Amino acid sequence: MSDPRALAPIIIKRKKIVQGGGHHGGAWKVAYADFVTAMMAFFMLMWLLNATTESQRKGIADYFNPTIPVNRISGGGEGMFGGSSVFAEDTLPQDGTGGMDDKPSAEKQSRGESGVESATADQENMQETQDLKDLQAAVTRGGGESSIADDVLEHIHTRVTDEGLIVEIFDLPGEPIFIGDGKQPSEILDQLVAMIARVFEPTRNKLAVNGFTRSFSIVLVTDPSWDLSTERAHVVRRMLETSGLDQTRMQRVAGWSDRKPAEPNPMSVRNNRLEIILLRNDRAATGK
Repeated sequence: MSDPRALAPIIIKRKKIVQGGGHHGGAWKVAYADFVTAMMAFFMLMWLLNATTESQRKGIADYFNPTIPVNRISGGGEGMFGGSSVFAEDTLPQDGTGGMDDKPSAEKQSRGESGVESATADQENMQETQDLKDLQAAVTRGGGESSIADDVLEHIHTRVTDEGLIVEIFDLPGEPIFIGDGKQPSEILDQLVAMIARVFEPTRNKLAVNGFTRSFSIVLVTDPSWDLSTERAHVVRRMLETSGLDQTRMQRVAGWSDRKPAEPNPMSVRNNRLEIILLRNDRAATGK
């Protein structure tokens, strides 16, 4: 009888040996590299948003915009044009503002087809500023009148601003411009307002008057500062008109109470003051 094991099938088992430490190939490295690249791009984007200005960010965005064959808006740099290109003042179809910003400054805003502001407007603005400075000097000298004493002129302070020529009249210790806490003008105020009216009379600029007061004690039942500042401003308005200024030139009369003190101490008498403003022509036209 034959051996049954001799008829059994022969099974050959081949064992596959995996090389490389069992990491199953390098596909994971590709995915990891993509992840690291994406993270690097993300952090670079966050850094750029924090480290660049709006003009620079716009320049970078325009550079990577595939719909713009030639960068005509901005370069985002700090060079000669400060982030703008030579075309910054052109009228651009995508925004229509003629500049990079939503609210461009006077220096960067569009100025028409020529791209330049009228030379006549610049000359007129410079001439008006010079005229205001000449009037400022005249007020500081007391209008050239010997009757205005130097101690009276110590009550005024003048300055030329974008609004116009501001003549500030204020109290000094022991020398108020109104009697007590009322609205009766003192002799000092009479002289100063009359002098200012004579200096401003040849001009045709509009006028504005602002009234300010010191703060009053909080124990008072009613705070009189609002009514008092407004009434004093109207008193000065009437004094200017009585002194010969056309009442149609008066553009604005306002009382500011104690809201804008000139001295840190809100109860200082220096905060009792008035502003007579000779407005610039453009300010008078816009009412600002």
